[in-house]
Amino acid sequence: MLIAAQILAALAALLHVYIFWMESFAWEQASTRAVFGTGSVENARATKDLAYNQGFYNLFLALITLVGLALMWAGQDAPGAALIFAGAGSMLAAAIVLTISGKKYRGAAIKQGTLPALAIICLALALI
Repeated sequence: MLIAAQILAALAALLHVYIFWMESFAWEQASTRAVFGTGSVENARATKDLAYNQGFYNLFLALITLVGLALMWAGQDAPGAALIFAGAGSMLAAAIVLTISGKKYRGAAIKQGTLPALAIICLALALI
């Protein structure tokens, strides 16, 4: 169960690194505008600074999770697990907030929150 938790946490972190890239560096690209539903380039430009900042939030959550994984792989299970719970838990909490923000965001919230939720569940079960 611990290996599954680590794989899921790593995948969740990588997803959030990708979200960081889209929000912070590819915000005006057509593919990113389609993912986030920003519409025109002009609409994307109007929110570019906010997206840039939010992208870094996603990067920091990914980094917390990745440092937790590195600590676990180095034999520091307690601090590693704590960081994975913090990073993946924050990812999941953000997905929950996105879910309650409106019905149109539920699909994105499920995509954003499934991997961290599964990582948390597996890690909790592994540590019991």
